Amino acid sequence: MSPGGRGARGAWTPADSERLYGVAEWGEGYFEVNARGNLAVNPGRGPDGPRIDMADVIREIKGRGLRFPVVVRFHDILWSRVETLNRTFREAIRAEGYRGGYRGVYPIKVNQMREVVEEIVEAGAPWDFGLEAGSRTELEAVLALNTNEGSLTILNGHKDDECLRLALLGRRLGWNVVVVIEKLSELGRLVRIGREMGVEPLVGIRAALAAESSGRWRDSSGGRAKFGLTVPEILSAVGLLGREGLLPAFRLLHFHIGSQVSDIKCFRDAVVEATRIYAKLHKSGARLEYIDVGGGLGIDYDGSRSAGHSSRNYTLAEYVSNVVWGIKDICDQEGVPHPHIVSESGRAVTAQHSCVVSNVVDVIESRHEDADIAEEEGEHNLVRVARENLESLGTDNVQEVYNDNLAVRRDAVSAFNLGILSLGEYSKIESIVWKVNKGVLDLIGETGAAPDYLQDLEERMASKYLYNLSVFQSAADHWAVGQVLPVVPITRLDEKPTKRCTLVDITCDSDGRLKRFIDSGEVRGTLPLHEIRPGEEYYVGLFLTGAYQDVMGDMHNLFGRLGEIHVFSYDDDTGFYFEEVVKGASSGQVLSDMQYSPGQMAHTIKKRVDRMIKRGDIGPKEGVGLAALYERGLQGYTYLHRGDGPAGDAPAGGP
Repeated sequence: MSPGGRGARGAWTPADSERLYGVAEWGEGYFEVNARGNLAVNPGRGPDGPRIDMADVIREIKGRGLRFPVVVRFHDILWSRVETLNRTFREAIRAEGYRGGYRGVYPIKVNQMREVVEEIVEAGAPWDFGLEAGSRTELEAVLALNTNEGSLTILNGHKDDECLRLALLGRRLGWNVVVVIEKLSELGRLVRIGREMGVEPLVGIRAALAAESSGRWRDSSGGRAKFGLTVPEILSAVGLLGREGLLPAFRLLHFHIGSQVSDIKCFRDAVVEATRIYAKLHKSGARLEYIDVGGGLGIDYDGSRSAGHSSRNYTLAEYVSNVVWGIKDICDQEGVPHPHIVSESGRAVTAQHSCVVSNVVDVIESRHEDADIAEEEGEHNLVRVARENLESLGTDNVQEVYNDNLAVRRDAVSAFNLGILSLGEYSKIESIVWKVNKGVLDLIGETGAAPDYLQDLEERMASKYLYNLSVFQSAADHWAVGQVLPVVPITRLDEKPTKRCTLVDITCDSDGRLKRFIDSGEVRGTLPLHEIRPGEEYYVGLFLTGAYQDVMGDMHNLFGRLGEIHVFSYDDDTGFYFEEVVKGASSGQVLSDMQYSPGQMAHTIKKRVDRMIKRGDIGPKEGVGLAALYERGLQGYTYLHRGDGPAGDAPAGGP
C-alpha cells in the first residue's frame, strides 16, 4: 500500500503529516507540526504561547557534542498537567456546588526520577498537591521531598514494621502522612508501633470493591484484586480502631480499579459503590474526611478516543465531572457530609512531558529489482510458473496472483529441501516471488484500499529501519504489554513519506522492535517514513513515554540508561533553554551494576598487551593504542555512534 495516501491530490503539506501520524489526537494540544515541516511543542497549549521546534532542540543537542538516543523532558508540560488536573477538579467542584475540596497526590511509582518529582511538587505547591508512595524506599524519597504541611502523603502497598515506623516519623514531624491499610494484619501492627512511638497515626483503608475495571490492568479490580479489605474486614478494622480509642484516626477511604482505565463506566460504578461504603461508615460513627479514588485516569495513546487498551472513551473533564457528581449524589442521598476528594493520577500527569529521540543508523531490506530472472534452458518448471505469475499480474487479478505466488513459494521451499531445485533456481524463484509481492503492494497502493489479507505481506515486505535504542530500556510497556506509543519523524514532515517501514532496535533480540504504530487513525504493523538520504541523519521521536517507561526499562544487552535533556520554554528568539543535562550511563557504569569491575577488566587487557609487546607480537605504540581503545570504550555511551570520532567519546548528556 502506498504510504501517506495523498497520491495525485496535490503537494504534501505539514497538515497531511499531522493527520497521518495522529499528532492532534494523541498530542492533546501539546504537540503539532509547524510550517517548517518539523514537530513542535506547545507546552502551554495556548494560541500565542511559545513554541519549541524539536529540530532546534536536536541542533542544540548536537552542538553540545551530545549523543543519541536521549530522553527529552519538557518540564513546562509537567507544570501544565498538574495545573490542569487541579483546575479541572476545582471548576467541577464549584459548578456542582460540592462542599468538599480536592487534594490530589502524585504516585511516584509512575516516574520516580528526582527531577520529575521535584517539578511536580513545585508546580503543585499552590494547590497543596501531595505525593504517594508504594514502598519503604519510595516513602523515604517522599518524606524528603513533600515538606508542604498542607498536602497529603499517602502510603500504599505492603508494609513491614520499618515502613510503618517511617510513616509515623513523618507524622511526628508534622506532616499529613496517611497509612492506607491494604490487609487487616497491618492495622494491628500500626496501632502497636504508634503506641511505642507515642504517635497517633492517620489511617486510611483500601476497599476491595466489586466494581470491575477495563483495559490491560482490569485484574487490579473486582474479585481478582491483589489489595483491599472486603466489607466484613472493613467493619473488623473499624471495630479494632474503636476498641483502641483510635476511631477518630480513621480519616480516608481508598479504592483503586487499575491503571489506564479505558471505559468511563468503570469509574462511575466504582464511585457509587465506594461512596455508599463511605456514607454507611460515616453514619456508624467513623468521621471520615477523604475519599481517595485512586489512579486509572487514562491517556489516549493511539488518538482513537475509544475504549481500546491504548485509549480512553472520555475526557479529563468528563472523568472529573463523574467523580465529583457521583460522590455528591450518593452523599446527598445518604445525608452525610461531602468528603475531600483525593486522586492518584500519575500517568495523566507525566506521560506527555517526556519523549525519546534517536536516529536511524541503518536500513535493513531485501532488494531484488536488479536480480537476473531471465529464462534459461533446462530450468525447473517452478521457475517458469513463478515468472508467469509476475508477467500476468494486473489490477484485475491481484488476489489470484498473490495466492498463486504463495503456493509457488511453498512448493519452492519443499523442492529445494528435497534437493530438486539448484541453489541458482531457488535464488531466482525467491527474486521473482519478491517482485510479485512488491507489484501486488504497488497495485493496491494505487487503489488506496489495503485488504486484510495483505496486512501480513505489508509487514514482511516493509523496510526495517535500525533505530538507535533498546526497546527493553526505553519502551518497556510496548514490548511487554503491547502499549501503543506514538512514533513520529522529527523533520521532513512537509514531505510525503514514501517508505513503508518497521523499526527494529539495536539489541540482538529478535523481539527488540516496535510492533504497532499509529497510521491515519488506525493502529498498524508498519509506519510510513521517509527515504534515508546519504550523509543526512534521520531522527525519529517516541512520544508519551513519561509514565513508567523511564523507570521500568531493563539493561538487555547491557544498553544502559539514556542521557536526558530537561527543556524549559523561554520567550526569546530560541524559544527554549536546557535547564539541566543528565549524563547517560557509560559502559563502565552498566558493567559495575552487573557486578563487574571495570578497573580490573582494563588491567586484564593491559597485562595481555604488555605480554604481547614483550614477545614482540605487537609494537609498543600499537599496544598503548589498543589498551587506550578498550578504556575509552568503558567510558563511552552504550549506544551506537555515527560520526568521524571514536565511538567511545562523549556519553549522551556529557561533553
